[in-house]
Parts: sequence; C-alpha cells; structure tokens
Amino acid sequence: MFLGTHQPRLDDKGRLFLPAKYREELAEGLVITKGQERCLYVFPVEEFQRITEALSTAPVTAKAVRDYSRVFFASASDEKPDKQGRITIPQTLRQYAGLERDCVVIGANTRLEIWDAQAWDTYLSAQEQAFADLSEEVLPGIL
Repeated sequence: MFLGTHQPRLDDKGRLFLPAKYREELAEGLVITKGQERCLYVFPVEEFQRITEALSTAPVTAKAVRDYSRVFFASASDEKPDKQGRITIPQTLRQYAGLERDCVVIGANTRLEIWDAQAWDTYLSAQEQAFADLSEEVLPGIL
C-alpha cells in the first residue's frame, strides 16, 4: 500500500528519486503510464500485471475499453530504479504531466502518482470541499 506525499525534484536528465520508503518494493521494476488529470501512474510490476489481466477480460468490442487500453498501454514504460533509487521518466510522459523540476509523488493505495507540484496544489485546493462532501457517498457507514 502506498501512502503519503513526497516532494522530489526532477534532475536535468529527467530522473526522479523514488521516496525511500518505497524503493525496496519497487526495486525489481515498475511501470509508469499516463494517469487521469494529467498525472502519471506508477505501478509495481505485479499490480500492472493484475490490471493487464483485468483489461484482457473486458470486451474488446466496447469502444471505451479499446480507447482506454490504447492510451494506457501505448504510454506505458517499464523502468527499473538505479542503485540510488532514481527512475528515468520518458520525455513524452514528462510532457504529458507538465513535469519540469518540482514534483509531488503521492501514495494512492496500489500505485504512486507523480504530479507537477503546482498542478497538484491546484487540484488539491479544488478537491478539498468535494472530499469532505463525498465521504458518506464513497464510504457509506465506514467514516
């Protein structure tokens, strides 16, 4: 499970230090792909394989499945952290997420998300009230 908020920076070569607490879990490899709201999703290999299997059972005759799968898999990049815990984010994914220097890496349960720091601040500010309003709808009887 991935939790928390971290604020690493991209270096000049497009590399990012993974949060130290997740390096061991991601040491054998990970997959980075486009996420919603112009962030990047980072999946451990096993979680990416689980999603791949789930999508392979979805009906290819459904246009939404085809569209989602095309973008999701075409933008995916398998990476392996170096000995210092850095991953290289491909240029096309950096452009998609608007990543230049200051980033935010958030834990999002079974994945990490990488955001441009300003985009994350804007998103979070816009979602604070919705978060408070939706707790009963999203988690009825739990919180």
